[in-house]
Amino acid sequence: MTHNMQRRQFLKLAGACSLLAQGGIALAAGDKEPQRALVAAAWRGPNPTDPYHAGILAADWGRKKLDILCSVPLPTRPHGLLPEADGSLLVAGVRPGTWLMRIDPEGKVARRIDIEPSANVLLNGHAIVGKAGDVVFTTETDFASGRGKIGVRDRVTLNKLDEWESGGMEPHQVLLDADGHLMLANGGIPRNRADKKYDLPRMNSSLVRLDARNGKLLHQWKLDDPRLSLRHIAWSTAPDGERRLGIAMQAEHDDAVLRSRAPILAVLEAEQLLVPTRANDGFGYGGDLAAAYAGGFVVSSNQAGLAQLWYPGAPDKLTPVVELQEAYAMAEWNGPRPGGGVLVSTALGLVRWHPTAKAAFLPWPKPMALDNHWALVSEA
Repeated sequence: MTHNMQRRQFLKLAGACSLLAQGGIALAAGDKEPQRALVAAAWRGPNPTDPYHAGILAADWGRKKLDILCSVPLPTRPHGLLPEADGSLLVAGVRPGTWLMRIDPEGKVARRIDIEPSANVLLNGHAIVGKAGDVVFTTETDFASGRGKIGVRDRVTLNKLDEWESGGMEPHQVLLDADGHLMLANGGIPRNRADKKYDLPRMNSSLVRLDARNGKLLHQWKLDDPRLSLRHIAWSTAPDGERRLGIAMQAEHDDAVLRSRAPILAVLEAEQLLVPTRANDGFGYGGDLAAAYAGGFVVSSNQAGLAQLWYPGAPDKLTPVVELQEAYAMAEWNGPRPGGGVLVSTALGLVRWHPTAKAAFLPWPKPMALDNHWALVSEA
């Protein structure tokens, strides 16, 4: 991409705040914005065969520079990354995953669990620490039965203590609700050990709540369209205190036209699973999402090179906030009050968007390709 093309695309990004102002978002002056953000990320070199690493990136907004603070080699491609309370980073192998690794605050491997690729139960790429901090829950699939599983693991050793039914097929991301119970997106796609999809007419995607004490199914939600796979989830809190769960969806229709028109965002609001807007990305592919402005969400699509904002004040719309190639990994960025910004990985570098702060772009510190997910560790 030429310098002029990069500049034109960045100007689109920089104009997003004025676009939102036209849409009715008040851009009030906030507190002084943070000068630095630490982001947990995973990446490889620029070539598809380059090895993968995970570590911490430091974004210095004043210096307009992005640095790698620590980097740990990974055995294969990773997927989910989970910053832990003690400063460690939990990294899971991509589906079907055969390893789970903890990187300590010093950037060293503190613990690694390896699973035989021939085992019946393998990892699906995401994990969350329980409310009491004593266990880690991992999403998994039993390939002997095809059923989804939740692994209950000792937080320190990562050894499996128990195994629960996920309440569906192909569980993907898991979070906790306000009571510490599990909120789980079952993607519902039949897959074999080579991660190939098959028999899509029997897709069975759902959102479930599981009791975090015993795995009991407390509630299950499904959409009318069974070919919409519920995958990545995030909580967002509105200024009035109302919490919503956003779900990024990926269309699996046989017909390309149907996929191109499919919605990419569902929202759980007042215990009702809704599709608030049919607006989409032209591909039907919600890659990642993060909490954003006024109790809303930004959902990305690397296929479209697009990240779009949805918020309750304009529930029928998706407003583009980033338009850059390979816009994918999302992380909430508080920034100046009232918060509500996001950090987005792209092919060219890190993009910062916020409704009350200037947009910013930091190129990668070296030739590298970011993986699907990252997470904000801290800002100062």
